[in-house]
Amino acid sequence: MKRLILNVLIAAFAISPALTFAGNPDRQGEAGGYELLLNPWARNAGLHAMSTSMAYGVEAMQINIAGLSRIGKNEIVLGHTILFDGTGINLNSLGYAQKMGESGAFGISLTSMDFGDIAVTTTGAPEGTGATFSPNFFNIGLSYSHTFDKKVSVGILLRGISESIADVGAFGIAIDAGVQYVSGADDNFKFGVSLRNIGSPMKFSGEGLSFPTSNPQGGVQYPITVNQRAEGFELPSMLNIGLSYDFYATKDNRITALGNFTANSFSVDQVGVGLEYAFREMFMLRGGYRLDLGVPSNDAQHGVYSGLCAGVTVEVPLKKDSPGRFAVDYAYLATNPFSGTHNFSLRYKM
Repeated sequence: MKRLILNVLIAAFAISPALTFAGNPDRQGEAGGYELLLNPWARNAGLHAMSTSMAYGVEAMQINIAGLSRIGKNEIVLGHTILFDGTGINLNSLGYAQKMGESGAFGISLTSMDFGDIAVTTTGAPEGTGATFSPNFFNIGLSYSHTFDKKVSVGILLRGISESIADVGAFGIAIDAGVQYVSGADDNFKFGVSLRNIGSPMKFSGEGLSFPTSNPQGGVQYPITVNQRAEGFELPSMLNIGLSYDFYATKDNRITALGNFTANSFSVDQVGVGLEYAFREMFMLRGGYRLDLGVPSNDAQHGVYSGLCAGVTVEVPLKKDSPGRFAVDYAYLATNPFSGTHNFSLRYKM
């Protein structure tokens, strides 16, 4: 298993320049499956998902899969996200990580989008037929990570992506791979690289792409059904490179500074910095800023997020001298337009 993971990682990072750096801002909007870029976990959302070097446990499955194995025994996280407050779109997620042996860990994550009820309209009833529908956007990830000598972690994740309505759907497969390195007297220095959303093109198909018409050849008229061919689309692949350093004012007070660079295949590249303060690893405050490179804030290529983010965590043991800990996480990401994105998470770990 270890050799297989290493071989896959070597192959993934070997082809990453062709897959990840082939894009440019002119290709923005040409990919699909952008829900893969939405972070459902509040702890890392408070740093704009820039914690490539320090993400661990369940949340690493969305940031850098290499950090999955940096847990105790197990961890379960339930997340709810109010996307772009005012749009009525929500993101719900559930993740579980289980230690395997001393150095490995297995994880599974489930994420779905809730668009609410959308009115059905037709050419004959543009104001609505009275019926409603809701798209089903769902993905599931299966992953494995291994830590070597407590310093180097590697991991790989296989994700299935489904997008559908009643009569049209698409399915695809994506692979994430990552590496984390930890060094320093107190493991202060951390470095991480992750390659995300490398996979098969997706294409919509189904009865919804067919429509009735009459015989186009003339002569005897009779009804026929014509099937439209949908164009395929790529997944939004990206490469993340991050580093962080822990400063200890005292034993109970930690301040972590981090930086991160993201190369996007189908949009502009991004760079950002963040800070996290922790008191006894029970109370944490964090915040950061992420910048779209080379794009003015009022440019159409600028993302909906304005760059600012902040978050808080309260984590307490369930009882005295117990390894089990319960945590509540919250994050806010500023947006323009809309009223921001709110992330909430409940976490239990041992």
